[in-house]
Amino acid sequence: MTDDRRLAVLRAIVEDFVATREPVGSKALVDRHQLGVSPATVRNDMAVLEEEGYIAAPHTSAGRIPTDKGYRLFVDRLASVKPLSAAERRAIASFLDDAVDLDDVMQRTVRLLAQLTHQVALIQYPSLTRSAVRHVELVPLSSTRLLMVLIADTGRVEQRMLDTATAFDEQFVSEVRAHLNSAVDGQRFADVPARVAELPSSFPESSRSNVAVIVATLLESVIERPDERIVLSGTANLTKFGADFTRSVLPVLEALEEHVVLLNLLGQATSSDTLTVTIGHENSLESLSATSVVSIGYGGGGDALAQLGVVGPTHMDYPGTMASVRAVSRYVGRILAEG
Repeated sequence: MTDDRRLAVLRAIVEDFVATREPVGSKALVDRHQLGVSPATVRNDMAVLEEEGYIAAPHTSAGRIPTDKGYRLFVDRLASVKPLSAAERRAIASFLDDAVDLDDVMQRTVRLLAQLTHQVALIQYPSLTRSAVRHVELVPLSSTRLLMVLIADTGRVEQRMLDTATAFDEQFVSEVRAHLNSAVDGQRFADVPARVAELPSSFPESSRSNVAVIVATLLESVIERPDERIVLSGTANLTKFGADFTRSVLPVLEALEEHVVLLNLLGQATSSDTLTVTIGHENSLESLSATSVVSIGYGGGGDALAQLGVVGPTHMDYPGTMASVRAVSRYVGRILAEG
């Protein structure tokens, strides 16, 4: 569909339906929007839009509502994403800048996104495979027990307890700590195994078994654990739209309890520069066919460390939601880069 006038009619229908949740008639369009044409022309345009599958008549209503195809065209033809106000930007910056650690950043991000968009907000923890090592700390707890603390450049912290085969002293701990940090400091997690493979052989034979345990524990720490990677907030927001789901909001809520589903929802966003919008039946799960997902990667330089986004009904405010998701992702990326 290339007719600019019909696109303007479709845009007006989407905007009115999102605002009112009521089917939109031609008279309302003429009254509310400066379309510059007669009601008869608007009716003809609506008939063409309906014939081409962009709008539909719910039951016996005289009005029309957008279809998934209509929302898709609306989103694809958005000239620009509605900018946030200066007050909104300041509020985002202030709220996220007060975070004390990575966990706090994740929790604050989803709470903020849920409040801004009135949808369900999701964020994936920074991927370990895309992170780099900032520091490895070894803390003696006894003569045979250590606490390993692995700190990533994203602020993510992994802690592991380990027991050595034989007793050790402070000098041993100091030497291993120095060797580990020399080998892995600044290295991507994916490159860590190769960097530490020969580390045990650089120590006296009497210490090698202990060093091997420490190295093995470090390698366990750089392995992803998908069940720990998603945080969400705002599920109660969906209950406000219960009547807008085909049967019930319950299948949507049940789907959102599955972390594999959440990862799949966010998985399409691979860049921190490009928003991904998945609408209605474009979602692979039937239980999510009445929802839309707006997602984006976050991280510096366009290289996404992980993803964040929102899930809501298909009649969401796409320009406003897309602006909020993009703005929050940029602030999160900046905070992690500075951390």
